Amino acid sequence: VQLQACGGGLVQAGGSLRLSCTASRSIFGTNYMGWHRQAPGKERELVASITIGGSTNYADFVKGRFTISRDNAKSTIYLQMNSLEPEDTAVYYCNAGARGPRDWGKGTQVTVSS
Repeated sequence: VQLQACGGGLVQAGGSLRLSCTASRSIFGTNYMGWHRQAPGKERELVASITIGGSTNYADFVKGRFTISRDNAKSTIYLQMNSLEPEDTAVYYCNAGARGPRDWGKGTQVTVSS
């Protein structure tokens, strides 16, 4: 499946952004969908994931600030990001698969200024 992420941008610390990721086909049969991020000079890391049943998993560093959701009818997942910190600056990638990431989108840049 092809994935297209959007919604990134420049925001001040404490602000919010909502990322969207739309799939090229229905995601009703796609169990796992998620977001990873990669900051300059760092490895790509999991941010959040959601299963077809609605079970969610979050990295410790975003718990309480980010919320992942999915709209199967729109073939889209979202990442609501609140209380953003400069450390959240990264390229954010959405992904999908059966039990983990297999297909990846191109990413959207999120920059948080202090």
